[in-house]
Amino acid sequence: MPMRSNTELRIATRESALALWQANFVADSLRRCYPGLRVELLPMTTRGDQIQDRPLSSIGGKGLFLKELEVAMLEGRADCAVHSLKDVPMQLEPAFQLAAVLQRASPFDALLCRSAAGLMHLPLGARVGSSSLRRQVQLHALRPDLRLLDLRGNVNTRLRKLNEGDFDAIVLAQAGLDRLGFASQITEVLRAPDFLPSAGQGALAIECLSHREDIAVLLQVLADQQTWTCVRAERSLAQALGGSCQMPLAAFATLQDDQLRAQAMLGDQTARHLVRAELTGSVSNPEALGLALATQLQHMAQEAGF
Repeated sequence: MPMRSNTELRIATRESALALWQANFVADSLRRCYPGLRVELLPMTTRGDQIQDRPLSSIGGKGLFLKELEVAMLEGRADCAVHSLKDVPMQLEPAFQLAAVLQRASPFDALLCRSAAGLMHLPLGARVGSSSLRRQVQLHALRPDLRLLDLRGNVNTRLRKLNEGDFDAIVLAQAGLDRLGFASQITEVLRAPDFLPSAGQGALAIECLSHREDIAVLLQVLADQQTWTCVRAERSLAQALGGSCQMPLAAFATLQDDQLRAQAMLGDQTARHLVRAELTGSVSNPEALGLALATQLQHMAQEAGF
């Protein structure tokens, strides 16, 4: 799509180091695609960033990271916003749309230990930090002896708490650590099928107003269709189950030989019990596969008594 030299695009973003990295990555990618495009960032602090002393599940969930950015778009101060897709609610308000989902980086979680060689090498009763109920229920399934403690703050804050001895280990998304140059601090990557990620984890999403088709068309140049197919299945499953920070839920889809394979995990509210399921379906209807897997998980959870 040809661009005029005076065309501008304003990107709303959170002010954390990771969010700024992601917004700058999108901005640089757009500049390469459209040499005449002027891209500016609008860094903002969200309510999710401001409240650091309570788990997300107790203060309203991941949507707290979006609201101020969406207001900036409604008020005309920004044209779009860049998010980690795992932080985007499964159902957007009608005024907004996901204009593009970029090629996914690592979808997995990473364990960072002070001294142990990995999860199974942590001492009995080790203190592991994570505020994610999804991570906590899977950690408990693998190591029921661990002391699972809440951990909030940006990546640098969490790493500092680990290094200062507040925890024996912490769990963070591998993609964020890679993007910020902390890959060398990863002790172990927690991979599927034993440890499943959040729906959309590792992928970046660009949101814009629903009526701004001109912006949506502009951003489509960054969209990755394979990633979009996979995350549609994951988000469909999560939406069907009412997925939120209050629910220990994991979903992970991959493309294999022209088929879509989806794996999922659902835990109870105590983060102590879980069920797992897996289905394979057609790439032509990812949402149907996600819904079918959600139904299977619901039945399994009912049989398990939660």
